[in-house]
Amino acid sequence: QVQLVESGGGLVQPGASLRLSCAASEPTLRRYTMAWFRQNVGKEREFVAAIRRNGGYTYYSDSVKGRFTVSKDRAKNTLDLQMIGLKPEDTSIYYCAATNTEILSSIRFASAYPHWGQGTQVTVSV
Repeated sequence: QVQLVESGGGLVQPGASLRLSCAASEPTLRRYTMAWFRQNVGKEREFVAAIRRNGGYTYYSDSVKGRFTVSKDRAKNTLDLQMIGLKPEDTSIYYCAATNTEILSSIRFASAYPHWGQGTQVTVSV
């Protein structure tokens, strides 16, 4: 049973930083490729970042590259997303996801991830 619980969302001003966390079990963090997606009402779920189970290679969408950093905290058993330089267009519900398959061509697709958290709201506004 894979359980994912996000936290850390909130309301911040443009340019601010925020750190999201996704609590998971140690086996999940070790065995699964994990990712962050975001979704706004009426839109498709959008890939944000991913970290592979093997080697810890990371992947980012062009819209967040250089501003967001995905990592695994082994001590806390969390998947983290450090966000800096937040923009109003980053406003969304952010979801943590996990998959035990590793097909690189599909790492950016929501359909590749069978396990999801409940989401945490991030609002960037003056």
